[in-house]
Amino acid sequence: MGTFKTLEEAQELFRGDRFATVNGMHIDKLGEDSCVCSMTLNENHRNAYGGVMGGVTFTLADFALAVTSNQIHHLSVAQQVSINYLSAPKGERLIASSRCVKSGKTTTVINVEVTDDTGRLIAQFVGTAFKL
Repeated sequence: MGTFKTLEEAQELFRGDRFATVNGMHIDKLGEDSCVCSMTLNENHRNAYGGVMGGVTFTLADFALAVTSNQIHHLSVAQQVSINYLSAPKGERLIASSRCVKSGKTTTVINVEVTDDTGRLIAQFVGTAFKL
């Protein structure tokens, strides 16, 4: 059994994540050791060249890491993360799908794939969360 009894309970807690919520990020699905988070892109997410800022993609992946790691063990915080940007988004939405690959005594390793709503793979993110 995860930390959260329901998806709504997780959504309520993470409404307090102001940076993610102000930027339109939300939790769509929650499993025992996985989640799906998404957002709709708008002009505020664009860089000077009109593309989606890399920080938007990173923040959505980091949000999915936070949700998943805290579903596994509350309270967890990011310890180390890395991201590979693979393609520029072409769609109107970004979707981050996370899954735990290792839950140890003090850390959890989580993979996150970020796609757009056209199915294009945008980024691969790996995060290690420290269990407090």
